[in-house]
This record gives sequence, structure tokens and C-alpha cells, in this order.
Amino acid sequence: MLTTIRMTLTASALALATAGTAFAAGHANPEVGGAEMFTDKNIIENAVNSPIHTTLVAAVQAAGLVDTLMGDGPFTVFAPTDDAFAALPAGTVETLVKPENKDTLTKILTCHVVGGAVMASAVADMIASGGGSASVETLGGCVLTAALEGDNVTITDENGGVATVTVADVKQSNGVIHVINAVLLPGADDAMKDDAMESSMEMENPMVGGAEMLASKDIIDNAVNSPIHTTLVAAVQAADLVETLKGPGPFTVFAPTDEAFAALPEGTVETLLKPENKAMLQKVLTAHVVAGAVTAEDLTKAARRSHDGFYHFNAVSGDALSAKVTHGGRVFIFDETGNAYEVTTANVMQSNGVIHVVEGVLLPR
Repeated sequence: MLTTIRMTLTASALALATAGTAFAAGHANPEVGGAEMFTDKNIIENAVNSPIHTTLVAAVQAAGLVDTLMGDGPFTVFAPTDDAFAALPAGTVETLVKPENKDTLTKILTCHVVGGAVMASAVADMIASGGGSASVETLGGCVLTAALEGDNVTITDENGGVATVTVADVKQSNGVIHVINAVLLPGADDAMKDDAMESSMEMENPMVGGAEMLASKDIIDNAVNSPIHTTLVAAVQAADLVETLKGPGPFTVFAPTDEAFAALPEGTVETLLKPENKAMLQKVLTAHVVAGAVTAEDLTKAARRSHDGFYHFNAVSGDALSAKVTHGGRVFIFDETGNAYEVTTANVMQSNGVIHVVEGVLLPR
């Protein structure tokens, strides 16, 4: 259930963050299974029209994710073919689509969905900058690894299963589909991570700016209570993101302090808060928000198992972020401009995610 809520609410956040980024109709699209794919139709409409994605469509319907994937997005979907599902052990699909297994099915499907419209060229750039591979976090909380095998992009799941992108850049009105030849499965410990998220509400939280942070309260309620986040709260209000960040999520928020905003060039905050700059403000703020509840331990593990020592991931705005962990365990977040800011207070657990206090404002390029 946590994952279902996560998927639905993240769609709303992404719609706010990326308004106006839908692909224009009329651009040439590759065919899928011999069927024409239309850039003015959404992910579900095109998937229904694909003769090699009947199992995927049935699974999305059984999981109750149709309305979400027909939403504004944008989303990137790694779409397994019917042959990919058929290659699973006998009876797997039939078991997953049973009503009592809806949560498990939802987890698997959302491990194929990434926030933002990530084209193949962007994936290739991430792989190049990552020294041969790139970590990609999905809306289901899974961490996938993208790499190149010859001219082909491969996606490795948390169990070591490898899928190859067979048709890339199938543009949709609400994102992009990449057809893959295998089903990506979450790691065995993902269920434990969700359980840990729920039990964390009873854990003691670090204080922020001398104020108590309550794990039973949501991101907005705790931010309002923080004496060092008054500018952030004012910005979230001006950007009309309050209701989104009070939603079930879960979300990870890298929360700049008042001093971080004050360090921006003079007049920057005042300009961003003007009504005519609302879209720009939303872009900046959602560059601090990540889908799912990503703890400092998650960032550390992902960074240390990567080739270059960085964990590369995307904010819900679609902007690229990177995490680097020092030998002493200090966590730094890099934005698209190359600036790096330390996480000064980590793992401030919320009822709808987690906050990490950062010493600087993360700026999109």
C-alpha cells in the first residue's frame, strides 16, 4: 500500500515540477511491435496499442496504476515485452495479478518507472559521467544500474538481472518509453525497507535548529516548526507546493537553511518569490525533492558501490543530483552546476518521507 500511495502522489508532484515539458505531437516515433506510437497519446494509450505489451497492460490494470500512468508525469517507463514476462518462472504472472498480491505487483511495476522524461542520450551521458555505469532510482524505490554493452543500453536490477533496451525513445505526451527484453525485479530487502520506513515513525529524530522534529508529522508541519527554514517555507508556499509536500509521498527533501538562501546573490530570493516567477521557483524547489524515502545510509551504500564513488540520481524536477560520501562518513550533494553542499543534519524522519538539511541551495543548470 505504501508503494501505491507513493506512485500516485509522486505523479502530482512531478506534474507541478515539470509543467510544459510534454513532447509535441508530430515528431517521428519508432514503431513498437509493428504498431505506430503516437507522441500526442499518453503511456497507457500507446501501451494498449502495442501488440507486444499485453501482459504489461494487464498487470498495470491489476495494480490500479492506470490513472497514474495516464497522468501528466512526465514518467520514463522501462517496458518489458510479453516475451519478457513469459520468461519468468511458470505461474509467476498468474500469481502476481491476483488481488491479494497487489502490493507486490505494484512494487515490481513501479521499479520500472523513473520520474522525469529521461531520453537515451541522457542515460548515455549519465553512464559516461559515471565511468561506465549510472545508478537510477525508480519511483518504486529500487536502484537500477544503467550501462553500455556495445551500442546497447543495459539495465541491471537489484538482483543482478539484466535487461537490454531494444527500442529506445518512444516519446509519449507524458514522458517516454524504452522497451526492454526482461522484467526488472526489486531486491529481497525492499520489503524490509518499507517496514523500516513505517517503524521509523517511532524512532527518535534529530533536532533541527534547536527545534524538535516529530516523525509523526509531515514534511510541511516539521519545516514550519524549524526556526532555520523560514525562507524555504515561504518559498514552498509561494510555489503552491504545500499540499503536494503534505501528501502521503514518500518524498526525500534536501532542505536548504535560511543561511543557504541568504548566500545566494543579492535579490535572488525576492525575485523568485514574485508571482510571475512561480514556474522558475517550482523548478528550483523540486530540484531538492526526490521520490521515495532515501536515507543517508541509502546514499552512502549507493555511492560506495559505484565505479566513481558518486551516486547519481534525479530530482522530481528531472534535474541530476549526485551524492559523494567522504571516508569519514560526511555526505555531500552536488547539483547540476557542480556546486557541492554538505548534509548537516541527516535522516530527519517524517510521516511522509525524510528531510536532510543541506548548507546550500541546489540549483538546476
